[in-house]
Amino acid sequence: NNGKDVTATLFEWRFDSVAQACTSTLGPKGYGFVEVSPPQEHIQGPQWWTSYQPVSYRIAGRLGDRTSFKNMVNACHAAGVKVIADAVVNHMTAGSGTGTGGTAYTKYNYPGTYQDQDFHSCRQPISNYQDRGNVQTCELDGLADLDTGSTYVQTTIAHYLDDLGSLGVDGYRIDAAKHIAASELAAIKAKTANPNAYWVQEVIYGAGEPIQPSEYTGNGDVDEFRAGTDLKRVFTSDKLANLSGWGASWGYLPSGQARSFVDNWDTERNGSTLNYTYGNTYTLANVFLLASTYGSPNIYSGYTFTNRDDGPPNGGTVNACYQDGWNCTHAWRQIANMVGFRNAVAGTGVTNWWSNGGNAIAFGRGDKGYVAINHESGAITQTFQTGLPAGTYCDVQHGDPQPGGGCTGPTYQVGVNGQFTATVGAGDAVALYVQPGTNVSGASFNVNATTAYGQNVYVVGDVPALGGWDPAKALPLSSAGYPVWSLALSLPGGTAFQYKYLRKDASGAVTWESGANRTATAPASGNVTLNDTWRP
Repeated sequence: NNGKDVTATLFEWRFDSVAQACTSTLGPKGYGFVEVSPPQEHIQGPQWWTSYQPVSYRIAGRLGDRTSFKNMVNACHAAGVKVIADAVVNHMTAGSGTGTGGTAYTKYNYPGTYQDQDFHSCRQPISNYQDRGNVQTCELDGLADLDTGSTYVQTTIAHYLDDLGSLGVDGYRIDAAKHIAASELAAIKAKTANPNAYWVQEVIYGAGEPIQPSEYTGNGDVDEFRAGTDLKRVFTSDKLANLSGWGASWGYLPSGQARSFVDNWDTERNGSTLNYTYGNTYTLANVFLLASTYGSPNIYSGYTFTNRDDGPPNGGTVNACYQDGWNCTHAWRQIANMVGFRNAVAGTGVTNWWSNGGNAIAFGRGDKGYVAINHESGAITQTFQTGLPAGTYCDVQHGDPQPGGGCTGPTYQVGVNGQFTATVGAGDAVALYVQPGTNVSGASFNVNATTAYGQNVYVVGDVPALGGWDPAKALPLSSAGYPVWSLALSLPGGTAFQYKYLRKDASGAVTWESGANRTATAPASGNVTLNDTWRP
């Protein structure tokens, strides 16, 4: 989606709540996709997994009707966010009853959709993951297993996907894809109106099993469960220093066909990955995921639960984040601001890797970004070597970048040598990146100023990047070319600004230069070079 490859999965959110999230958060923060829970009619009951037992392919589940679904797609598109629908197409129900849309059904008989002949003949629970046929034709958790080799079933599923497509859906998560032969999924995709639509398939890796995730890459992307499993292991019982080179070289799917994630609704419940109960360990794992080069990240946003079966609070209505048990992981500053980081560093590799040999790491993304992650029990102070251009950078872990180059939190000064020094607290991170559109121009300040020992020269000005006339936020100049003091600063192209120089002595006392405010304008691209002389 225009280079935006991060998905937010809003698990069991009602569609009208998803629409609000697209407008308020997902679009502005730069998410490329939102994945929504299954929209089709399903069995009744409060548990989350009732959504995964289809009764028909009408949009008539607990999360909203056809109109609210369509309105959600439109709102997300208007916010620049594409929509992925979770498509449950391997099976129907485990029992009999009446669906959420009023359809009466019995197992193997779903009026208007399927009857007995449309299901595999095994009719027993899956019992042997070493047997491909058993896994793909028997019943997952006792759910009626569709005969996905049948032309009628393939066509019916394709029509369902096309119906969602007619409402504007951009892509599909194929639930339980491991339990459908890859060739049968290919046949279904070929029968759809848009066989080039984005697909991501749920295929859980099992060591030594005959069915491997790599079989499915011809149909689209595949969820890489090993990424989440390994991140839990490294963050809880290994060293972050060992994450150098993390990615496809660890035996994973190729990066371009993998969806990477820290957790999802199944893994947060079965303990195979980290989850929201792990506090800042969970946050830092998501920060690392987004800063890394591997895969297309999926940020999971669910709700707190006491029992594994607990369904969504308020039937899926999110009145506000952080209320009623809604975690809103996608909106946490430390995570949401790394989406902008990832978008800005797209196309770059990992550079300037640093670690303390233990649980503190840092690395750059080319000349676009730099992140430091401290999973130690105490703070670390370090001078980091980056590939960043000299300038002032917003630490997006602790503040939000502002239009025009400001920041609502702390900033760091990267010198002409590409270095900056930071103290990173325990369980915390620092992330800097070149704001899109701000790296094309700048100002080079040079002032001839004679100083006494212990005195340093600073520049301050009327724009946020120059401290907004606050001497405490004035930017230090380098004395490397003394008596000329220098600073290179990136600014948005076309920025007109006023500025003055000041001196600070060892005690912090400030002396302003005399005269009127100086003025300059950063060009649309390139640098404005300012050669000034201190006015006593």
